[in-house]
Amino acid sequence: MARSYDWKTGCDVEATLCVIGGRWKPVLVCHLLDGSKRFGALCRLTPNATERMITLQLRELEADGVISRHVYAEVPPRVEYCLTPFGRTLEPILRQMQDWGHSFKTRRVAQEAQTATS
Repeated sequence: MARSYDWKTGCDVEATLCVIGGRWKPVLVCHLLDGSKRFGALCRLTPNATERMITLQLRELEADGVISRHVYAEVPPRVEYCLTPFGRTLEPILRQMQDWGHSFKTRRVAQEAQTATS
């Protein structure tokens, strides 16, 4: 199922954000960097996201060719998600985002601690 895009600015960053933007897509892709995961595992790893939201985000990532979905013919059915080779190209970007986020959180905690003692 092809997605339609409405790139308003023409900026390549906008195209990237169309694919991995939002609150849950980068988180889901980060979890899949460690290997394939079942839907239930992804839900447990992102407890603040609803199952419906996770499903929608996974569908969009699949439509964009970032992840693949494997359905095993078992009862009950088992579904696993994994990154495609194209999805793997996001790893350096997401690792840098993780590093930046860690630095930011560390900085904010230090600022809050300093404010609390002042």
